Amino acid sequence: MTTAFLPYPEGCIRAEFIERRKRFTVNAQRADGPVAAHTNNTGSMMGLLREGRTILLSPAANPARKLKWTLEAVEFDDFWVGVNTSTPNRMVRAAFEAGQLPDTEGYTTFRSEAKTGNSRLDARIEGPRGVLWVECKNVTMVEDCRACFPDAATERGRKHLHELMTLAERGDRVALFFLVQRPDGDCFGPADFIDPEYADLLAKALDKGVEAWPFEAEVSMDGIRLGRRLPVAI
Repeated sequence: MTTAFLPYPEGCIRAEFIERRKRFTVNAQRADGPVAAHTNNTGSMMGLLREGRTILLSPAANPARKLKWTLEAVEFDDFWVGVNTSTPNRMVRAAFEAGQLPDTEGYTTFRSEAKTGNSRLDARIEGPRGVLWVECKNVTMVEDCRACFPDAATERGRKHLHELMTLAERGDRVALFFLVQRPDGDCFGPADFIDPEYADLLAKALDKGVEAWPFEAEVSMDGIRLGRRLPVAI
């Protein structure tokens, strides 16, 4: 069995975080001057984005893009925290292809961004066992050794839970893949102190058969590797 690993694009740089200027923009400083970067993380990144912290930026794939860099990770104490929200989608596919998702044994095909009704979910996995829908979430917050999601109230996340429950009620198999991009959580649970409605909905979703797959990601300067599976604490 191979290990699911996502390398960063070539040409990444380190910089010193200054501020989050807009929802999708962070300002940083390098020895040769200031640099602005795009962040696709719409959450609060609570406790991470503090002035003076080291951040990792990757070059934009499109050289014509206005912001030439993308925020990938933040150095926190003695470890890195991955904040790029596209990583869980890429990782769940890499893990499936590497045979690192035991819950997908017996499934043979993987399709990203699959449509169901009026929505799209992150993955549709098929095989002799039927259809498995997977929605992916990025986790960057740990409180009292528990990895928590979300780090900001999420209407979109609650909408996804309703969609997953509807699929489960009609007999489909559905799962939530939570990628915890930091190493200091011993278990995973909903952040009821951030979004109590999401926490209540997640508990209801699990009761209706929606599966939760929390996995730790090993984040380094080279890239991101899939690590251990965490227990769920509701």
